[in-house]
Amino acid sequence: MAETPKYKDESLSFRERAEDLVSRMTVEECASQMLFEAAKVERLGIPSYNWWNEALHGTARSGMATVFPQAIGLAATFDSELVGKAAEVAAEEGRAKYNVCQKYGDHGIYKGLTFWSPNVNIFRDPRWGRGQETYGEDPWLTGKLGKAFVQGLQGDDPHYLKSAACAKHFAAHSGPESKRHEFNAVASRQDMAETYLPAFQELCEAGVEGFMGAYNRTNGEPCCGSKTLLVDLLRGEWGFDGYVTSDCWAISDFHLQHHVTDTATQSVALALKNGCDLNCGNLYGHLLAALEEGLITEEMIRRSTVRLMTTRMKLGMFDQHTPFDNISYDVVDCDLHRALNYELACRSLVLLKNDGILPLDQSKLKNVAVIGPNAASVTALLGNYHGTPNQAWTVLEGVRSLLPEDVRLNYSKGCHLYENKLEDPGYSGDCLSEVKIQCELADAVILVVGLDETIEGEEMKGHCGGDKPDLLLPEPQRLLLKAVCETGKPFILVNLTGSSIDFGCANEGASAIIQGWYPGAMGGKAIADLIFGKFSPSGRLPATFYRNDNHLPDFEDYSMENRTYKFFREEPLFPFGYGLSYTRFAYEGIQVSQQEIHPEEGLTARVTLRNTGDRDGEEVVQLYVRDEEASTRVPRHKLCGMRRVAVKAGQSITVEIDVEAVAFSLVDEEGRLRWEPGAFTLFAGGCQPDEQSQRLSGSRCVSARVLLTEE
Repeated sequence: MAETPKYKDESLSFRERAEDLVSRMTVEECASQMLFEAAKVERLGIPSYNWWNEALHGTARSGMATVFPQAIGLAATFDSELVGKAAEVAAEEGRAKYNVCQKYGDHGIYKGLTFWSPNVNIFRDPRWGRGQETYGEDPWLTGKLGKAFVQGLQGDDPHYLKSAACAKHFAAHSGPESKRHEFNAVASRQDMAETYLPAFQELCEAGVEGFMGAYNRTNGEPCCGSKTLLVDLLRGEWGFDGYVTSDCWAISDFHLQHHVTDTATQSVALALKNGCDLNCGNLYGHLLAALEEGLITEEMIRRSTVRLMTTRMKLGMFDQHTPFDNISYDVVDCDLHRALNYELACRSLVLLKNDGILPLDQSKLKNVAVIGPNAASVTALLGNYHGTPNQAWTVLEGVRSLLPEDVRLNYSKGCHLYENKLEDPGYSGDCLSEVKIQCELADAVILVVGLDETIEGEEMKGHCGGDKPDLLLPEPQRLLLKAVCETGKPFILVNLTGSSIDFGCANEGASAIIQGWYPGAMGGKAIADLIFGKFSPSGRLPATFYRNDNHLPDFEDYSMENRTYKFFREEPLFPFGYGLSYTRFAYEGIQVSQQEIHPEEGLTARVTLRNTGDRDGEEVVQLYVRDEEASTRVPRHKLCGMRRVAVKAGQSITVEIDVEAVAFSLVDEEGRLRWEPGAFTLFAGGCQPDEQSQRLSGSRCVSARVLLTEE
């Protein structure tokens, strides 16, 4: 009787099994596994496999799925537990789809279990089109939400991965999209260590299975072939032992765009030598040629193939059974997942302004106008990298569903999303007369503006390559806003974008402003329910909303000077961490477990707050720390803790939040993490501890002094 080969012995470790399998493969067969469309090796029972799949906010590009709010909207919940639950759903639906595809022999793109998510790049500049895919501008928040997302995707089975997460795009990647194939992101050691790298390290420590390199160069090295990033830092200092993939067709950029190599084989060699195991693209079709030229070794090819096969082993692809084999297609966009989607949409919405018009009283309405290019748009709900919802609630549908039969609803698109006329043939402002009469007749006007994935997103032709040219809405929408403002009728502005917008005349003219992000399939229902007071808003901005005339650095400048809430020196339109409620919260005190700490030592903060309003609500408690005596540049303050809590009207609650030791460290100019003795102030509140945040929110932060002493 033939002996069972080690790679089929499920009692052995995944790495042992992968090493045995690869030892039985020819070098040609190994090379065939290093393209994202991995080939079938029939004699060893290796099925073909496509590594490329996406799940930023639900399983993407493979048909029906629960489509959650885009990642930037998930971040606005400031709730790592909820974000983790969204990832759990993506993994569950991903397994269901995988099981179906295996049944029918479909091994194509977007049908696998290796999700190239989450995106933990820092949203350093509001013009970046792909900022919507991130968790905002703060490294600490990005790291905590990214960690929860990874854990949700990969699951808690003690043996198998439910799906494999991937941290992208490593590193210092945040535009411009139009130059990403040739761009060199120059960042200081301090900015790298303080801003661009911490979230990636957090995910590495959380056990993320994969890393994806960025298109750009960072400090002169192409990221998918960077010795500094991939060898010295990722696999060396951080001890990462998973797989690394290139971004799609990024390795060909080495010689075609970056000009750091001259030939395809040289590019392949640079990537492989520095630990890029998988090529999303086709350049690793030159692996054997590079081997023949002596630019790489067979051992390098086998090393990468072992890593790739180990990941597939962890997913159970070579085992008789896994705990996930019986997950059926019935779970895809099911009622339970849709309920979670609605909850996330509700908690992602940020109320930026309210003069008292909200919530609307349905009993006092006879005529409602819903106006704007995104009011009836399904596309504006979804963001980029999305699945197909079984049911999608637009804002128009959400509002209509809540109005009594005797209330008239008028709808006008108002203008095109970005073109200067709505009809063809037509003319600029060709729908504004309809807008004006609808406003004149209405008791309530709801104006829904913004962008969508056709003009804000990944590299595309036109529209600044997917980035924004400025922070204003497209001109047709600015004319629409002006027309509505000039009617003098109070109106509610709903903005659906993946990034910050300066609303121009509506900053003052709108009675209320709701930032809806790309809110997912249940977004329109959530927005309507907020408008009519079905719940109290509790979302917070994960990125600063700047004024268009604020003095932001050049888009291509990767220095953090005068960027994000941590270093911005002017007053923005709306600050990071800000968001209003329908009730009010007063912070009554903060206590710390110890007022003196030593290097590499954290503490616990106890915060008491009272709901002083007349309705129940949820509050996002935020902790910020300020280094009062630093010897080098440090943030004016930085987020170091958060907790979402529900508080009934008139009641108070005390919450405990752990603050990690790293909060009391600094990063020096050489990029070294240091604990420097001195005084710190720890703030607690529903916003940042700056005057603008406290003025806008109507709530004051409380503070405690902490002293870091010598060992």
